[in-house]
Amino acid sequence: MKVIIIDDEILARSIVKEYLQSYPDMEVVQECNDGFEGIKAIQQHQPDLVFLDIQMPKINGFEMLELIENPPAVIFTTAFEEYAIKAFETHAVDYLLKPFSKERFDKAIQKWLLQNKQERRTGTEALLTTQALSPVQQNRVVVKDNGKVKIIPTTHIRYLEAADDYVKIHTADGVFLKNKTMGFFEEALEAQNFIRIHRSYIINVQLITRIDPYEKENHLAVLSIGVKLPVSKAGYAKLKQVLGI
Repeated sequence: MKVIIIDDEILARSIVKEYLQSYPDMEVVQECNDGFEGIKAIQQHQPDLVFLDIQMPKINGFEMLELIENPPAVIFTTAFEEYAIKAFETHAVDYLLKPFSKERFDKAIQKWLLQNKQERRTGTEALLTTQALSPVQQNRVVVKDNGKVKIIPTTHIRYLEAADDYVKIHTADGVFLKNKTMGFFEEALEAQNFIRIHRSYIINVQLITRIDPYEKENHLAVLSIGVKLPVSKAGYAKLKQVLGI
């Protein structure tokens, strides 16, 4: 079984490797210092299991997993606070709270071995959704652009547009695709700054210059960048509430 260790702390990686010596069927095929290296390693090796640190420079462990199609089974290694630990327990995804003992490590391995692939995947996906909605994750969006990872501060987002199974993120630097739903972003982005004005559009309220009437009970939102976007009846009600009009 192929294993990858992703952690920016050399000591933490060495402890995992030491504990893995008790499992001759498990081979560490690569160690990674950050999420960028981790993405490449997972794509290259298609591991059976990843030991993944959460708090890392550049992008964190959750953001890294979001960028991988069909993410592998993961045991998280973390120094996260109690509120985050509850999320792991809720979604049956195992974690090792640093510093962890060999006994606790063995327990995590046994739990992983007893789970089937569907249980592992479902738990990880549910955890990622929960964490993406947490305040820690709300100030930026991480996307892949031509094979490279790009971090987009939410303040740089002009508007979002539905595009089948993806969402188009419109920024001053261009348009980027994210494999999420409009409903996800409606929950994840700060409600006072981003309003879903239409089933296909979420808008950065700071860019609105005016709202014009348009056909029956609909309106058009005119942005400072010259773009005009449709506003539904429900979207207009939300805008009025946020803008105080």
